[in-house]
Amino acid sequence: MCAPAHQSPRLFTRVNASRIRMSHDQQPAINLLHTFNDAFNRHDVDAMMALMSSDSIFDNTFPAPDGTLFQGQANVRRFWDEFFDHSPQAHIEIEELFAQGDRAVQRWVYSWVDTQGVTGHIRGVDVFRFRDGLIAEKLSYVKG
Repeated sequence: MCAPAHQSPRLFTRVNASRIRMSHDQQPAINLLHTFNDAFNRHDVDAMMALMSSDSIFDNTFPAPDGTLFQGQANVRRFWDEFFDHSPQAHIEIEELFAQGDRAVQRWVYSWVDTQGVTGHIRGVDVFRFRDGLIAEKLSYVKG
């Protein structure tokens, strides 16, 4: 059921411990993603890239319906640099995060204020694959 147009959008808060599902051996993957998301919220591309493999893959959500695939550190870094230039207030809040083996999934709300002062948000998920303690793939999907 859709909320009436006059209602305020929901507010989202950082995921709490009860929304993280993992076994003991998945703690490193969960910590890696928390560190990556914190770097994202600081717009610290150097810190983000330090957590991604040299042959990393990032599958962006734009343009619909298939998004854009960026491969390798240089291309992924270029995307993030341009992304934060165009969205200087970019912020992600994690709703749920779980990991198993070399994979993890996180549900998120991404919010922004663009360079013209227009605000917005969108919800989605990231599917990650890890290799050698780094993010090898970040595949992003959005609702709507």
